[in-house]
Amino acid sequence: MDALSNDDGSPSIRDMLAANLRATRVARGLSLSELARRSGIGKATLSQLEGGTGNPTIETVFSLSRVLEVAISDLLDHRPRGGPTVVRAAEVEVLRGEGVDLRPLRRIEADNSVFEVYDQLVRGDAPQRSQGHAGVEHTIVQGGRLRVEAGGRTVDLGPGDYVAFDAREPHSYTAPDGPVQSVLLLQYRADERLDGRPHPVRPD
Repeated sequence: MDALSNDDGSPSIRDMLAANLRATRVARGLSLSELARRSGIGKATLSQLEGGTGNPTIETVFSLSRVLEVAISDLLDHRPRGGPTVVRAAEVEVLRGEGVDLRPLRRIEADNSVFEVYDQLVRGDAPQRSQGHAGVEHTIVQGGRLRVEAGGRTVDLGPGDYVAFDAREPHSYTAPDGPVQSVLLLQYRADERLDGRPHPVRPD
């Protein structure tokens, strides 16, 4: 994520997070110090992210989504609405976490819901853990064996299997037999999306 823009001239994940993070924080009425306290992310790191010089990870972005109570795509999205959309694998920047690589493919708005579609690779070198974030998480396994812990349960999934759970609860993905290719959909209600109006943030 060292480049300031992608090869096609569109903003990088880092650029979009820099612009959207500050706007969202201000809309929520939070200082940088207060956001750091609530998210557990250092103030210096947040300052770098807002300045476009930080290198965001999956853990960082999901934590900010959880604390600010907005969809992931409200922090990262830059694609124009409407018209046909073709996403080439080689043109999408990867958002990397401890055990997962995510490529954001599409944001879909329908009625009172927002869906985000990601190509997800669970690498197998480490578990991918989340403290929770807004939305409902849907995962469809395409290849490999995926272990998912969510809601106090552990399930093993194979190709073609599907799981859904409340993403606000702690959850994790593990690939015990090696890399797993899957599709991740994040679903948000209308009140979990950024609409320009201040949203209440639940007290810690």
